Amino acid sequence: MTTSLPTQQIHRTVLPNGMVVLAIENPAADIVATRIFLKAGSCWEPQQQAGLAHLLSAVMTKGTTELSSMEIAERVESVGASLSVDAASDYFLLSMKTVSADFPEILALAGELLRSPSFPAAEVELERRLTIQHIRSQQEQPFTIAFDQLRQAIYQNHPYASSGLGWEETVAKIERTDLQQYHQTYFRPDNVVISLAGRITADTAIAQIEKVFGDWEAPRSPIPPLQLPSLTPAPQQLKIAQPTQQSIIMLGYLAPSVHQSDYPALKLLSTHLGNGLSSRLFVELREKLGLAYEVSAFYPTRMSPATFVAYIGTAPENTAIARDRLQTEVELLCQAQLSTEDLQTAKNKLLGQYALGKQTNGQIAQVYGWYEILGLGIEFDRSFQQEIAQVSAEATQQAACRYLLEPYISMVGPETAIGDR
Repeated sequence: MTTSLPTQQIHRTVLPNGMVVLAIENPAADIVATRIFLKAGSCWEPQQQAGLAHLLSAVMTKGTTELSSMEIAERVESVGASLSVDAASDYFLLSMKTVSADFPEILALAGELLRSPSFPAAEVELERRLTIQHIRSQQEQPFTIAFDQLRQAIYQNHPYASSGLGWEETVAKIERTDLQQYHQTYFRPDNVVISLAGRITADTAIAQIEKVFGDWEAPRSPIPPLQLPSLTPAPQQLKIAQPTQQSIIMLGYLAPSVHQSDYPALKLLSTHLGNGLSSRLFVELREKLGLAYEVSAFYPTRMSPATFVAYIGTAPENTAIARDRLQTEVELLCQAQLSTEDLQTAKNKLLGQYALGKQTNGQIAQVYGWYEILGLGIEFDRSFQQEIAQVSAEATQQAACRYLLEPYISMVGPETAIGDR
């Protein structure tokens, strides 16, 4: 089955084995960028094996049944290509980029990595140690400590509670056989989206993908359904005392997933509140009041309920007033509608940044593959921009009143600064 959007030169094809292929023709440069997504990642890990997907991504390029780690690296570097593997909360991703002439060779290598990784025991042990070192190093960064504390309070037993690296105690227990079982369960053609953009026709791309993956048959057994715990907001204040040079204050709110109707309104509120040097938080708390070393807000796009976060880094002696003013600025979003000018500024900024995020072949392949793996479809690119343009000030205020009134509060700083609040 093939569908296409001629005005954007996007072709969507479902192969007989269930693999979805998105081909975006962009002949401006002699490059083909490819993103191979799987419905896997930290959300599909057992809680007691947090970090499993990340560890698998780290060792996937370290050997196959036919190639060693060095041979894999030589094949990529000999043609000046790039290839990497990553695991996120909502997906697993293999990324590659090459000149058009070398696309078949690097695609064949990607196919071998996806279908027959060997997970060498020595490499598994090495990457496990490196992951644990990374987890420990994160605990030396006040921002990361505050965000981890906030995320764990909001998500509790949900996989989003973890950074994706997992926890030291869970990573230490992951065995090579666990990686093999996870791979066997989720790495199958009917769980794959291949999105590519560059100087290649859709017919050529599909033919080459069928050559590499056409004989990959989906198992008869269905993919295990994803079962995530429900989340009930229970706002609370949490503190970790450390002898830091500044206090980190974070306000967190359980917010809509990308599939919910309030998502566009919250995206605009996040942009207005904390995106850039002209944002409300930067102007009011840093420029006018001089309270902030750093201040911002963010609201990531997630398959499951996301978090809307506003944070500030401030001098310890300003901790109390900074926390109060930060919370006041967020609460104002419910108390009063955005002005026509502020709303339009947020729309222009958000849509402008969105357009700039689709300039390269890699960015284009990433965006459309991501939408497909999240179940949004390639049409979301158009509908999202339309929905942002149509959001009213009333809608943003209603969304703020639904989601941004009772925060989780996470604070890290000197005990004398955070201990009395």
